[in-house]
Amino acid sequence: MIWIIRIFLLAYAILYFGIGAWAIIDPVKDALELSYEIPSFMDAIGLKVSGEIGYSEVAGLYGGINMIIGLLCFLGLFSRGIAAYALSLLAFLTFSIALGRYLFALIPSTPTFYNTFFVFEVVTFILSLSFFLYMRYLYNPRKSGDVEDVSSD
Repeated sequence: MIWIIRIFLLAYAILYFGIGAWAIIDPVKDALELSYEIPSFMDAIGLKVSGEIGYSEVAGLYGGINMIIGLLCFLGLFSRGIAAYALSLLAFLTFSIALGRYLFALIPSTPTFYNTFFVFEVVTFILSLSFFLYMRYLYNPRKSGDVEDVSSD
């Protein structure tokens, strides 16, 4: 099971770091004169930036946060403590975003919450929470399911 968790963390490290790098590179991709075409990050997520501060916000909120989450998932490959922290952060983050989408959809005349991003967030939440709870149960010797020991204390 620990190898499944490591594969999950590696996949999410690549995914989140890649999304973060894409968000940072997107506003300056034309200036970089790349030999291949990179699709627009803004078009992919449905954003339009109307001022210079908007690019900074995209780079910070989408770029910086996602890159650090990816880095944290990568570091979790080498440490159980960091892995547990990364999994709990993924669960918290994806649940928060999915909840925001759901609450927004409750406002009359707003789009539905159900889209591919929402499905990704719910699946990520369920998997990361499951893996986190598994690791806490497996590697926490203080928590024992033996009721007899508890009652004798």
